[in-house]
Amino acid sequence: MGRGGLGRGGLRRVLAVLCVTEVTSWGVLYYAFPVLAPTLSRETGWSIGAVTGAFSAGLVTSALVGIPVGRVLDRWGPRWIMTGASAVGVPAIAAVALAPSFPLFLGAWLLAGFAMAGTLYPPAFAALTRWWGPRRVTALTAVTLLGGLASTVFAPLTATLLGHLGWRHAYLVLAGVLLVVTVPAHLVGLRGPWPRAPAPENGLHADPGPIARSRPFVLVTVAIGLGAFTAFAVVVNQVPLLLQRGLSTGTAAWALGLGGIGQVLGRLGYGRLSALPARGRSVLVLGALAGTTLVLGLTPGPVPLLVALGMLTGAARGVFTLLQATAVSDRWGAAHYGRLSGILSAPAMTATAVAPWAGATLAAALGGYPELFVLLAAVGAAAALLAVGTRVRTGPAGS
Repeated sequence: MGRGGLGRGGLRRVLAVLCVTEVTSWGVLYYAFPVLAPTLSRETGWSIGAVTGAFSAGLVTSALVGIPVGRVLDRWGPRWIMTGASAVGVPAIAAVALAPSFPLFLGAWLLAGFAMAGTLYPPAFAALTRWWGPRRVTALTAVTLLGGLASTVFAPLTATLLGHLGWRHAYLVLAGVLLVVTVPAHLVGLRGPWPRAPAPENGLHADPGPIARSRPFVLVTVAIGLGAFTAFAVVVNQVPLLLQRGLSTGTAAWALGLGGIGQVLGRLGYGRLSALPARGRSVLVLGALAGTTLVLGLTPGPVPLLVALGMLTGAARGVFTLLQATAVSDRWGAAHYGRLSGILSAPAMTATAVAPWAGATLAAALGGYPELFVLLAAVGAAAALLAVGTRVRTGPAGS
């Protein structure tokens, strides 16, 4: 186990807990919203832009809060951070459900942003990176594989709740799910000694400040942010693109769902890329994200080919998630993973927040969704070019 960490049973327990809680946290705090938003907007009279803006404000809050959360997590471990954040998420989602006015609705999503900062992927990645050590890719792959099913589980569940209960009561039920599943799971399942931070490797600074200001770190942070913008803008705008290509709404929705299967398959294959240096892996993954986006945007049909390309973009998106999870540890080790990952994740989470609005706005300005996808491919290509400069000469082998 090493450095006061967990034994095999403890490692399996932590992995199992995070697999369950990541699916639940993503499902309640993120994927329920796009299902409920149209009905929510119609019944409250708040514009869909305003409603989406409140949700995006929560994601931006999560990005900002994630930086100090990472610092605390590095020192104390994930148990109380993730338990507390889950507990905050319960009244936040209940407040979303019960908000009588838009300012209170916005405030509820800002509070939910604090919950997101301590429950979504970054703190889970930090926990697994420290506890699992050299075997972290195996653990990270398992969590993201199941995390990728959050939409598969919670989108239809939320739709069912909406049909029977309405959006307000649906959110109240989901708040109850968050309470029953994640709070006790984090409290009980993440117990155990937090390993001492490994010593900085190969002459790297004991203080993470110089690393965060270094050229490779800045470049990888910008590259991951641009990649996140490309990936999430593609997800949100893929159905409108396929509708513009002549597909029915049902077929376009199926194509998006099959893209989720591609995402899972891509993550399954990530371990084979671990033999590549971190810089080469980053260039390859971001280049694949750009290339699949470009081909999807330029291909007019037929339908089976468009569906297959949707799966390929899903695969690239799935691999990108793991690239983000390992970008810090592959270059600078695990000594300051929580803090550095919090900094790196902030632009990516902000890009995720603005991607839905920006994608639709750019499509209108450019004249259509094919043109948008060409632009998104260019953004992904720029990310790949920036990744060329992310080699850490004094870092761990393979950087």
